[in-house]
Amino acid sequence: MIGRLNHVAIAVPSLKAGIATYANVLGAKVTKPQKLPEHGVTVVFVELPNTKIELLEALGEGSPITAFIERNPAGGIHHICYEVPDIIVARDKLIADGARVLGAKDGQPAEPKIGAHGNPVLFLHPKDFCGTLVELEEVK
Repeated sequence: MIGRLNHVAIAVPSLKAGIATYANVLGAKVTKPQKLPEHGVTVVFVELPNTKIELLEALGEGSPITAFIERNPAGGIHHICYEVPDIIVARDKLIADGARVLGAKDGQPAEPKIGAHGNPVLFLHPKDFCGTLVELEEVK
């Protein structure tokens, strides 16, 4: 079902400091910051030859990153993202197999949101995936 590793996301207390570390210390190419209000984060991508690193900073109150940073003041790995060819097919198979897809409401399955790459994304409960928050991104 899953394809390529799309990215590893690292929550950071300061996006500016994270960018400086990756760009200046490691010499990596880093994209411009992108605000994603629907997800409550500002992101940049560190572009690598074989994948990407996503740096996430809380955007506004109620950001899902805020509690993570409170527990991990220096930041840390937040989630991993795998590509899937059809996010609805993947979602329905996961639900049928007993996995929890985050964002379900009123007994209805979670609907994908548009992620930073302009593609539909869903998140899977970490307790169902070895303690790791998993993002699925539809890439055709």
